[in-house]
Order: sequence, then structure tokens, then C-alpha cells
Amino acid sequence: MPDLQPIPYRDGTIALTGWLARPAAQPRAAVVVFPTIANVNAAMERRAAMLAEAGYLALIADFYGQAVESFEASGPLAQMLRTDPHTYRARLRAAVAALRALPEAADLPMAAIGFCMGGQAALEAARDGAELAAVVSFHGLLDTQLAAGPGQIKARILVCHGDADPMVPRAQVMVFWEEMDRAGADWHFHCYSGVRHGFTDPASDARGFDAVKYNASADRQSWAAMLSLFDELFG
Repeated sequence: MPDLQPIPYRDGTIALTGWLARPAAQPRAAVVVFPTIANVNAAMERRAAMLAEAGYLALIADFYGQAVESFEASGPLAQMLRTDPHTYRARLRAAVAALRALPEAADLPMAAIGFCMGGQAALEAARDGAELAAVVSFHGLLDTQLAAGPGQIKARILVCHGDADPMVPRAQVMVFWEEMDRAGADWHFHCYSGVRHGFTDPASDARGFDAVKYNASADRQSWAAMLSLFDELFG
């Protein structure tokens, strides 16, 4: 696993720290990794390393600018960040800008991916009109306070979703589809039957929370779908 380098950046007065994984050779593209509600942790570090091993320059974004003491402590931090959608999107723009500002990313195409809350963050960045070639959401929340308007989304969108996710019921899925159609987005939606929230994280099974459960097949298939999209876009 490649070593991760801390990358300081700011959102206004808020000091943040991203974590950068570099590929062994010239990067194919630069990818922002929006983490789960728990922010930077071992699971997100592993995903950044996997991207680097696949040839991508990957930066794990920082949602809060402070350490998250426990999974339970992350809830209030996330609620505070997401209360105002403009504040939320500014935090996401700061992460994209931090990666773009790195000399080694200057001429690279860019993408963003995210997991759980990070999946929602990646979609919010797309709704915000970010200059990204693609965004990928893994078991992300699909709702938004600021729906995308026609022509607003520039990125290609891939959503990998568990159909048995109680946090994202089918009614929310349909609202999302209709929003994407109204916006004229280029979107793909992969839905895995019987699969719950958090399906990419083996630690989901240890949380004692019925809404989340690891699914090895959906984990493999969703990652392969992302790599396939990136191969199409980035060669």
C-alpha cells in the first residue's frame, strides 16, 4: 500500500487535511475520494491506495477539519456541515480545488468518488457543476436540498446502490432518476438486489446496525464498474 501524504488546504477559515496517494507511474487522472460520515479512516485509506494501484492520483477529502473520535460522534458533525447546502458544497469545492492545485494534477482530467455520505458529496459536487469528467457514488444518499437544473451537471454519473438500503428507499431513487433526466445528465444506475447500505465496507457487519451490511459481490462489481467507466474516459 502506498504511503499517504497529508495535504493541508482550507475552506475559508476552516483548516482541512487531505491525504494523497500517488501511483507508481504517471497518473491517468486525479480523483477526489469523499469519505464516509466517519471521515478519513482505514477503509478510505485503502480505497485511495487501490486507486493509486490502478494508476490514479487520489486525494481523500476532509469533511470536518477535526478528528472524529467515534462513529457515533460523526453524526452531529455531519448534520452541522449539511444543514446549509451552500456551506456543504463550498466544503466539497475546496477539496476539488486542493487536488487541482497540486502541480502533478495540473493537466490531468479529474473525477470524484464517494462512499455513504461521501457518495452524496460526489453527487452534490456534480449538481454544483464541478469540472469533473465523472462522479461515482457507492451506497450514497441520493437526496439533495438543491436539485440540479437543466445543463448544470457536467460530469458523467455512476451510482452503485443497494436495493435493500433502508436509508435510500425506492421512492428516493425514483426522485433521483427524475432529477437526472430533467437536468439532462449522462447517468448510469447500478442496483444490487437484497443489498443494504455500506456494502463496500467489511466493517459494516460489526456495527450492530441492521441497515448496513457488507456484500462482497456488490463490492467487487461496483468497483469494477467504476474502473470500467474510468477506462472509457481516461484510456
